[in-house]
Amino acid sequence: MNLASFIRLLTLAAIWGASFLFTRIGAPVLGSVILAEFRVGLAALFLAIVAGFLHKPLNVKQHWRHYLMLGIFNGALPYLLFGFAAQTLSASAMSILNATSPIWGTLIGSVWTRHPPNGRTALGLGLGIIGVGLVVGVGHLTAQRGAGVAIAAALLAAFSFGIATTYAKTAKSEDGFSNAHGSMWAASLVIAPAVPFASVTTPPGTVVMLAVVAVSIVCTGIAFLLYFRLIRDIGATSALTVTFLIPVFGILWGSLFLGEVVTPGMMAGSFIVIVGTALVTGYNPATLLFRRATGNA
Repeated sequence: MNLASFIRLLTLAAIWGASFLFTRIGAPVLGSVILAEFRVGLAALFLAIVAGFLHKPLNVKQHWRHYLMLGIFNGALPYLLFGFAAQTLSASAMSILNATSPIWGTLIGSVWTRHPPNGRTALGLGLGIIGVGLVVGVGHLTAQRGAGVAIAAALLAAFSFGIATTYAKTAKSEDGFSNAHGSMWAASLVIAPAVPFASVTTPPGTVVMLAVVAVSIVCTGIAFLLYFRLIRDIGATSALTVTFLIPVFGILWGSLFLGEVVTPGMMAGSFIVIVGTALVTGYNPATLLFRRATGNA
């Protein structure tokens, strides 16, 4: 990996880490439904504009079921669940719980293919469970009112990403950009029927609306483009290393901009979740990132 690709990797991790910050700002005011609809709808419009410049029309007639599957499990469901969780949990906690997505994906894949995980993967799964336990228990998340349901929602969102990953590996699909573009339109259609029944607690101010635009255009639309550029330049496997960095930036942004207190339990849990994820995905993150940063791998 050259320096330019490594910078793109860090930028993508910073952007996706910031998505929990913006969700935490927007969800308590707009609610999960309206925030999620804005997120996927604006992202779909942005990607449609990009598709026009790239002359990449969607083949909706042939692939609408595929877009719908991705739209539900990689867009509508997790964004709704994180929007719900953000009304209680901190951005830091959500970013850590989201890091379990590859672990869920591996577990789902093992069940789907009926191939039990090997010893390394099983150890990673066990560490992931321990890490989440530390974040939830020692991190004092359960002391908050309604925290139990919010934690379950965040973990279910990560589980949904795991389903989407497992499906994407086995399904016949188009290129990555078309998958992102089509799935965002599908997600917006899935969420739309719930919008008339949603309500806004207070009129959104400038900060909330800027957060909505940022999480939609930057953290969803632009992030997808950056991710597909990384896949093209360094391959899908190497691009997956962004998973190890997202909680770092999620914690950083939450602490800097929202004044969130990060407990030692949350830090320890975050580290163990990352190690567990590394074992599950077959990485040694510290060594791998160092080698790629220095151009030795």
